[in-house]
Amino acid sequence: MEEAMNQECVSNTDVPEAKPVSGTYASQFEKSKAQSDIPVATSKQTSTEFFSHKYKMDYPNRGKAIIINNKTFNAGTGLNVREGMDQDASALYNCLSKLKFDVDLKHNRTADEIKATLQKAAKLDHRDNDCFICAILSHGGDGYIWGTDRMIPINDLIEPFKGNECLSLAGKPKIFFIQACHDDMNVGDGKEVEPQFSRLKIPSEADFLIACSVVPGYYSWRNERNKAKCPSFVQALSDVLEKHGQKMDLLTMMTHVNQIVGKKFQPDTSHPDMNEKKQIPLVTSMLTKEVYFTIK
Repeated sequence: MEEAMNQECVSNTDVPEAKPVSGTYASQFEKSKAQSDIPVATSKQTSTEFFSHKYKMDYPNRGKAIIINNKTFNAGTGLNVREGMDQDASALYNCLSKLKFDVDLKHNRTADEIKATLQKAAKLDHRDNDCFICAILSHGGDGYIWGTDRMIPINDLIEPFKGNECLSLAGKPKIFFIQACHDDMNVGDGKEVEPQFSRLKIPSEADFLIACSVVPGYYSWRNERNKAKCPSFVQALSDVLEKHGQKMDLLTMMTHVNQIVGKKFQPDTSHPDMNEKKQIPLVTSMLTKEVYFTIK
């Protein structure tokens, strides 16, 4: 039945509607003789697993998770210290560790160091891993993230994990969490405003989820003095993963994160144009299945 459905989906008359920006030929099945020069994924799945509505999450290992927490920046950047972010990074480290990820927490990395770290991670053998997670906590905006010395395009960090580049993660979830703030926009009373990612571009390949702390066109906030009342995006994410990480699918959990940030967060500031404003995170999903961090 599945083979018949597959044949119906492929026609000799099918033509592309748009020219691809890059070629991705990664597949979880054996390559044919006609495609002997096309790379395929190194982790194979059965037909049942391939067409399941859930990602296969019973590999021997949960997978690699990398957290980049940039708190201090070079003097030449003009960027302030990101106070309070160590707690966010620590909370995320703990909840991902409980979900059985192999977590690396790195502090204050330059743009080149961040890029090298992710390139190295993409070259690892992920055949026995369920998925991959990267979380970046830094300054940023407009499709960029700040290293301690300069900005780097977010696309440059995601590119090595595309299916045709990282074959052992082809067909597996690649998850990116981004919280970025810009401290030169202080508005007083211990609150800070974070600029939006107005032109964040997402790779065209499948199996990515990228969650940012705010939607385009709006500011993102964090409250240094009352985090219980006004949780940041990463704090809300950590709380939801802690409570529901092994029983809810990822997109449902991200909806809960949106609810917490959207309803609970309301900045209290003396700035007349910023007081009592709201925010909502942006979750862009190109996942093709449901993600469950099932108990290992």
